[in-house]
Amino acid sequence: MSETTPQIIERVGLIPVLRARSVAQGRAVVDAMIAGGVTVVEVTMTVPGAVDLLHELRNAYSPKDLLLGSGTVTTADQAQATIDAGAEFVVSPSLHPEVIAVTKKNNKISCPGALTPTEAITAWNAGADYVKIFPCSAVGGASYLKALLAPFPHLKLIPTGGVTLQTAGSFIKAGARALGVGSDLVNLAAVDAGHPETITETARAYLKVLADARKG
Repeated sequence: MSETTPQIIERVGLIPVLRARSVAQGRAVVDAMIAGGVTVVEVTMTVPGAVDLLHELRNAYSPKDLLLGSGTVTTADQAQATIDAGAEFVVSPSLHPEVIAVTKKNNKISCPGALTPTEAITAWNAGADYVKIFPCSAVGGASYLKALLAPFPHLKLIPTGGVTLQTAGSFIKAGARALGVGSDLVNLAAVDAGHPETITETARAYLKVLADARKG
């Protein structure tokens, strides 16, 4: 029985946010992360040729080896184009009901962005599978996430923005289902310098922090 997209997201516990400057750079980052055991990636629409990169990654890796998602998706057309290119989950920095609708119509996983309690519950009630809390660290980090979950324990939250190796464990303990991670893991400079192993080592370090946090 193969895992569902939510099962993979929660097992891996990380959604690396890829803002590469080219398809080649993006491919190199993903190779390095997979070598470290992180088999999920979110390709943002801010990447030049984002849809092309999604296509290339889908052709290069089987779905069981890499769970592909799209990010910074703010229109229904973008959502459909990235799903057609292989995205299994669709992430937005903000709430766009039409993006949720297209994502759900395609039987994919929807993760709109929200920050306040009103935004978070509105996103959930609009059909979100997860709610991305962004920018989480700017408003208190793990303590803010915990406060949000107090009245809404049923919400599945993915904090994003400022998540680091130092804070990852506290977010998991606060109730995060997974973490959106940016430059701390998706280290473009390391690839440009010819040191992709830096990303591989960081990926392993994140997975260890998450495993330790889940043990309590």
